[in-house]
Amino acid sequence: MKTCTTKQDFQQLLSNLLAPLKPFYLESGAGLDIGHTGSCYPQRTILMEAFSRPLWGLVPFWAGGGAEDDFAALYRRGLVNGTNPDHPDYWGEFRRCDQKYVEMAALSYALLFAPDKVWTLISDAEKAQIARWLNGINEFDVADNNWQFFRILVNVALKKAGQPYDAEKLEKSLNRIEDFYLGDGWYQDGLTAQKDYYIPFALHFYSLVYVLAMENEDSDRCRRYRARAAEFAKQFVYWFSEEGPALPYGRSLTYRFAQAAFWSIAAVTGLDGFTPGQVKGILFRHLNWWMQQPIFDNCGILTIGYRYPNLHMAESYNAPGSPYWSLKAFAFLMIPDDAPFWQAEIEPLPELEPLKLLRRGEMLVQRRPHDVVAYVPGVHHENNQVHVPEKYSKFAYSTHFGFSVPRSGKRITEAVPDSMLAFEISGHIFVRRLIDSFTVEEHRVVSTWSPFEGITVTSELLPQENGHKRIHHIKSSFACRAWDCGFAVSTRDSGYHAGKDDTTAWAANDTSRCTVRSLGVQGAPAVIWGEPNTNLVTQTTELPAICYTIPAGETTLETEITTEVTE
Repeated sequence: MKTCTTKQDFQQLLSNLLAPLKPFYLESGAGLDIGHTGSCYPQRTILMEAFSRPLWGLVPFWAGGGAEDDFAALYRRGLVNGTNPDHPDYWGEFRRCDQKYVEMAALSYALLFAPDKVWTLISDAEKAQIARWLNGINEFDVADNNWQFFRILVNVALKKAGQPYDAEKLEKSLNRIEDFYLGDGWYQDGLTAQKDYYIPFALHFYSLVYVLAMENEDSDRCRRYRARAAEFAKQFVYWFSEEGPALPYGRSLTYRFAQAAFWSIAAVTGLDGFTPGQVKGILFRHLNWWMQQPIFDNCGILTIGYRYPNLHMAESYNAPGSPYWSLKAFAFLMIPDDAPFWQAEIEPLPELEPLKLLRRGEMLVQRRPHDVVAYVPGVHHENNQVHVPEKYSKFAYSTHFGFSVPRSGKRITEAVPDSMLAFEISGHIFVRRLIDSFTVEEHRVVSTWSPFEGITVTSELLPQENGHKRIHHIKSSFACRAWDCGFAVSTRDSGYHAGKDDTTAWAANDTSRCTVRSLGVQGAPAVIWGEPNTNLVTQTTELPAICYTIPAGETTLETEITTEVTE
């Protein structure tokens, strides 16, 4: 795909992304059937989700003066039929924490910012029908996290449309969002401990949508939302590399370029502390980088996966239409043609520190040429998501090397524990999962954790100029062995080679290298073959590691991991 630099380029890009979907809408317009994989919600909701998510791109396209298309008529028809209890494709009634509440946010986005396309041209009776259905979000509980914003956006949209809404539930959810605010621009997503993309592409994104809709009526709250976003931006910018990609970290990574949705909505609302050219640069480089990745199927439809189709890393709530949540990154298309944003020159990132403590984000971020690495203590909430330890509890996460998720815990090659200390006990692999305590300081990260009953580990991560050092203090009630692993290196790239000597193992290709060296207790260097399709950024990998023999009692290991990335 060509590099996009103008509004017209990105309008055309969005049209190109949506055009392959057209043959797969139901005749009623009320669903979109683009795949056969399942999720944790029913098929009817899967079709409704796929219908709603293109609106994250269509609404700003329409609001920003995009050329007329046949999607508007399709979505008017779909809204009317999907909310009609007598229609065969009716979206259905509700229950507590219903997935349909998530999709109502996109419908509300349309009512708020593109009413001339989906609302004003339908009859009063049809408007009342749609409003009754949307009010279903006020009948049951929504999840006690970023979902509170779904109720907020629905009620604001209904209010603005002159339809019945629940003012009490609206105020209750607005107040609940305040409970999630931690300070310094950071929220927590409900009661969960992890700090991931749900802070920027959910909580901040929706708060700035609220600013667009309610700044005149609720100026004090909107002023707070703006100030928080500006404070957060100064830290979130550290997650992005100079070339465009952002840290692969946490859950919901199949939403891909939604990683930049925060910058997109910030461009619409204005962001103190950054020039329009800097925001434009972050956003444009990110989107253009993603368009160079093999993330589409042969019909041009977005797939489940990260840098290539990969169902293995997906969450239980990732249905075929889920990846179109990424279109939230197109919010900037609603910016008027004559706004300064479009006239601004694309600028590089602002000057950033080579090692930055994100105290509220509970990580140290190291910026090196062509790579950004986050060192984390492994903080997350025990929940039922997929591969949670791998998505939050590795020692380091890299924009270049990505991370891997296991095929099983029975063999080291199936566990693929890159950037982890993996214990092998009775033919099974155990890694850092939940932690007992942690500290994140200016120049180190320390955590205490237990991979298995009878073993306690305190791991200290010390960033260095070309990588980092790990010091592990281990107390074990029995003998076993442990693998201290580096990053997973692509074997698909040209020039791949790997090797080992008495203290060191390495894997390299023409663009990157990872070396692992034992500094204290002598270990056995190894290069671990990884099962295909376990890594998020490349299909086949190997990872250098040191295999240590752990005796009963106390042991201290010191391992050095160095990397080099050239492009």
